[in-house]
Amino acid sequence: MARNLRVLFVASEAVPFAKTGGLADVVGTLPDALKDVGAEVRVLMPYYGMVKQGKVPTDVVAENLEGYLGGTPLAFNVRTPASGDYPFYFVERDEFFERSQLYGTPRGDYFDNLERFSFFCSTILPVCQNLGFQPDIIHCHDWQSALVPVYLHHRWQEADVLKRVKTVFTIHNLAYQGLFSKEKFPMLGLDWSLFGINGLEFYDQINLLKGGIVFADAITTVSVRYSEEIQTPEYGYGLDGVLRTRASSLHGILNGVNYQEWSPENDQLIPAAFSAAKIAGKAKNKTALMKAFNLDPKLEKAPILAMISRLADQKGFDLVAAILPELLAQDLMVVILGTGEEKYHRWLAAEAPKYPGKLGVKIVFDNALAHLMEAGADMFLMPSRFEPCGLNQMYSLKYGTIPIVRATGGLADTVAPADPAAGSGTGFLFSDYTPEAFAAAVNAALKAFKNQKQWRRLMQNAMSQDFSWERSASAYLNLYKLLLAGQD
Repeated sequence: MARNLRVLFVASEAVPFAKTGGLADVVGTLPDALKDVGAEVRVLMPYYGMVKQGKVPTDVVAENLEGYLGGTPLAFNVRTPASGDYPFYFVERDEFFERSQLYGTPRGDYFDNLERFSFFCSTILPVCQNLGFQPDIIHCHDWQSALVPVYLHHRWQEADVLKRVKTVFTIHNLAYQGLFSKEKFPMLGLDWSLFGINGLEFYDQINLLKGGIVFADAITTVSVRYSEEIQTPEYGYGLDGVLRTRASSLHGILNGVNYQEWSPENDQLIPAAFSAAKIAGKAKNKTALMKAFNLDPKLEKAPILAMISRLADQKGFDLVAAILPELLAQDLMVVILGTGEEKYHRWLAAEAPKYPGKLGVKIVFDNALAHLMEAGADMFLMPSRFEPCGLNQMYSLKYGTIPIVRATGGLADTVAPADPAAGSGTGFLFSDYTPEAFAAAVNAALKAFKNQKQWRRLMQNAMSQDFSWERSASAYLNLYKLLLAGQD
């Protein structure tokens, strides 16, 4: 009997151990879905401070292995969860990963991120050798792991354990590229000939993401629309030309949702379960949400608009700021949860006291509260400037929380334009990145909300959508097989 494909995920974050965004959700859930379709997946990620302080104890499985920074060998240990329930391995070197955050603080990125993640990438070979794991595919995610395909071509060509391996490089967000001063290039342990137009050079800087794009056997993005958008100057962030040259190896595979965790029928983090057929429980969650944010009980029949997001320009917070006074002049409530750029921390802290009982803000990461917001809100705002995939709009659909989104990337791929009178669609979309277009979409949703019969039909449409991981996992498995057969 043919053995299962062996896949090594290399990534900088994954649930339930460490998370800043959707990357962690994908890396933490896709391996299980791949296992269900016939692949053996292991995940390698750094042993951060937040992993060490988490609820899952770990054991050391290898000590004093050697990675590299430039030409200098540096020792590291490998840990794995003690329970054995997770196929994870953690690279432990406190000098690089014992930090309060993953990549930086609200004031900016850590000064040594190139050193931290080039060292992390250098550990793949010794980890595979020591654990006796010979992968068929190494699947890398974002700039933090982008050096792995480069090292396979230019440092590890003779390594037996990686002899026939193929690489897949997934771009979760092209805006984050791993840009560093060219003076640091020797720390990568690569020949200077690779600092050029056909290598890692980008406007006289090092671009780690470009290395992954150039040297991986296949490139994927997290939605079909985004794979097309990033080949244009508007969304390409200077790499659209490089991506067009690799267009035949570029694939859009939509992210999935773990409905074991994100479904109102079996969500353990919300006060009341509900479904499209038995929707009454949603009202109980709305009451609990109002209490959590100290919203005015007199507004219980008014809609709640929720936003769970990294507080960043990309997520459309300039549009939110532009229309917030107009919004809150109406009978409605807005709740916002997230962390991110310092300017938005300050802005929200200043705005919240102006609208007591109507605007609720929590500048934290709180998974339980995120679940309550999805379950208790009536509408969900995602006015993103761009959105490679987005997961919250898919969570929102399942909870009957109607998304209001910009028609870009994965948002356009997952939300169907609503026609309340016809009883069709699942959400409200706008195209132009302007406050006026955003406000028009919100106002269309608010108008539809007033007709509860039509709104209930819209909720049922939304809750019937299925974006489970099975379809995405099958697409990845097919891509892996094509690569191994030399057909991609």
